[in-house]
Amino acid sequence: MVWCSGWRLASAVSSEGGLGLIGAGSMHPDVLRHHIRSCKEALKDAPDGFNIFGVNIPLVYPQLDEVMDIIVDEKVPIVFSSAGSPKKWTPFLHENGIKVAHVISSSAFALKCVEAEVDIIVAEGFEAGGHNGKEETTTFCLIPAVRRTIGPDFPLLAAGGIATREQMKAAMVLGADGVQIGTRFALCEESSASEAFKNYCRGLAEGKTKLLLKKVVPTRLADNDFSFQIAEEEGCGAVAEELKVILGTGRAKKGIFEGDLSAGEIEIGQVCSLVNGRETVSQIFNDLIKNE
Repeated sequence: MVWCSGWRLASAVSSEGGLGLIGAGSMHPDVLRHHIRSCKEALKDAPDGFNIFGVNIPLVYPQLDEVMDIIVDEKVPIVFSSAGSPKKWTPFLHENGIKVAHVISSSAFALKCVEAEVDIIVAEGFEAGGHNGKEETTTFCLIPAVRRTIGPDFPLLAAGGIATREQMKAAMVLGADGVQIGTRFALCEESSASEAFKNYCRGLAEGKTKLLLKKVVPTRLADNDFSFQIAEEEGCGAVAEELKVILGTGRAKKGIFEGDLSAGEIEIGQVCSLVNGRETVSQIFNDLIKNE
């Protein structure tokens, strides 16, 4: 959800009774503090249960110490961590009264979460947009496998390829206690992504995303000139260093936030093919839960 989930989206989700998350992966520390404070302000009059939000932090963040200090200083109640081991930071966050959820892509990593004593495990299948695990396990294979591994009582969320009420219910039948939804919210009105990005992804047909950059960090990308170039280079045997040169810097910002549909990274999940129209967070919640 980099470049998509700022304070507007996070506060809108929380005010509907979900848990809104600020995506810190695309934010400098001072920008993150601004979004945290803005989210607090937006939710200050919300009733209990509709005023809680969290922050998602990739553990490869270059200024991680500073970001963690900001989260503690601003009294953020819950952190969703990803892209790294939860062992280092979970004790620190717990000492400061902060709950920890960690995103994983395999049962082996789920066990590491249990050992690290995280509060919630998020099991994400490779249908998800953006950065993915190397295992390429689908969500509906991953959820029952993780549930079997961690036992019946450990809190488990399903992520990846979930955008509809039916998909949400199916994930719970397979053993999840709840779901984390990215793509549908990334394309909603409150998302901070560019309108060009949203409009492009809303119109994508089934099969128009690919898992690429597997030698660097596996990333699900929508079809465009950049992804075609990467696929061609990978097909010709390009090594990681060669792919990094092509990737350069700021590629996700270019695609998602600036709306460069040719040269940018268009990170989005497979389920975008089921998201076809403009909708607000409130309309999404009505469709997922309230009109049942």
